[in-house]
Amino acid sequence: MTQTSNTVKLEAVTESQHFGQRLDQVLADLFPEYSRSKLKSWILDGNVTVNGEVNTTPRHKMQLEEVVRVEAEMEIQTRSEPQDIELDILYEDEHILIINKPADMVVHPGAGNSDGTMLNALLAHVPNIDKVPRAGIVHRLDKDTTGLMVVAKTLPAQTHLVAQLQERTMSREYEALAMGTMVGGGKVDEPIGRHATKRTLMAVRENGKPATTHFRVKEKFRAHTYIRLKLESGRTHQIRVHMTHIKHPLAGDPVYGGRPRLPKGASDEFVQTLRNFRRQALHAVQLSLFHPETEEWMSWQAPLPEDMQQLIDVVRKDTQEHGFDEL
Repeated sequence: MTQTSNTVKLEAVTESQHFGQRLDQVLADLFPEYSRSKLKSWILDGNVTVNGEVNTTPRHKMQLEEVVRVEAEMEIQTRSEPQDIELDILYEDEHILIINKPADMVVHPGAGNSDGTMLNALLAHVPNIDKVPRAGIVHRLDKDTTGLMVVAKTLPAQTHLVAQLQERTMSREYEALAMGTMVGGGKVDEPIGRHATKRTLMAVRENGKPATTHFRVKEKFRAHTYIRLKLESGRTHQIRVHMTHIKHPLAGDPVYGGRPRLPKGASDEFVQTLRNFRRQALHAVQLSLFHPETEEWMSWQAPLPEDMQQLIDVVRKDTQEHGFDEL
């Protein structure tokens, strides 16, 4: 079994009996077809607005004639079929799988991607993995982000791995090509939540969930920087949102990146390579964790995919030809 999503859009105006009541209580009264726990989770996730403003406080006291809107994704249980899809497996034993995910592979089925996903491939590759929630997938990568993921083959392994994620003992490192020339490394410690108006996007928000991204510079170019990143938390689109927040969005990012930044005198090869790179230049390069059965500390690395390596080579060549003084 897996889950797909269905967009839920609700709207109502508070009445006299709602005055002074908590937001979660009012939602339960206005929309009784949904459970209180689900409504509360939507509040906490930033899916509820009061008079047009996102409100993430279930205890918020309501006033008269306030417009309450809910816009969220409702997960629906559906059956996913096993599919014989090749996986790039770096390590496998009876407890875990380490997979190097390619670009264009969706991890979970969803709207517009009902099959051909990593989950479909796992159902075919591992007998009885459908007995493990989400077919053992404990963390995700965006569709066009490449690199390392761990999958649990048993329920005890999944429980152990989820605990490592929550306790931040699992180490996940990424490499990326960011726009602009960065002075040095550092960290972004900013909360992330749903975008105030674009509900499918994430953004740095004061009332979001805590998120910390560490980064260091590997190589500087004329108009880009090759960086290494490490996550303390694992929010949706975290690296992409944080790097955009500090004015260094990832090259190729179709959602958060904006238009490509082309330095003066760039060659046709440079321009075409940058414009044809239509995914975020982000790769999960290293994954380290305690094995859920043996407790052994294990680590894996995945080299940059060919398209990202080619992009960095072209950017490096441009810098070698022009130096740093022609931005």
